[in-house]
Amino acid sequence: MYLTTESKKQIFAKYGKSETNTGSAEGQIALFTTRINHLTGHLKVHKKDFGTQRSLIKLVGKRRSLLDYLYKTDITRYRAIVKELDLRK
Repeated sequence: MYLTTESKKQIFAKYGKSETNTGSAEGQIALFTTRINHLTGHLKVHKKDFGTQRSLIKLVGKRRSLLDYLYKTDITRYRAIVKELDLRK
């Protein structure tokens, strides 16, 4: 699998507060972003993989709802994670 436990720990250590804090919104957004990037690359090769396409759309929706939550609660954290991950708004 493309996401091992070590790579997940690195993502949460970099974007979350610590590598064991998997519930932070920033860590989840960063994890969703890496999964979205991986699925996008897969879909560029396999254009007719509609199951993957559906899961990609669901992941984008989950990330969007987490970003909306951050926008409503703490705008500075929202701006920091959008800038760090180079997400368009």
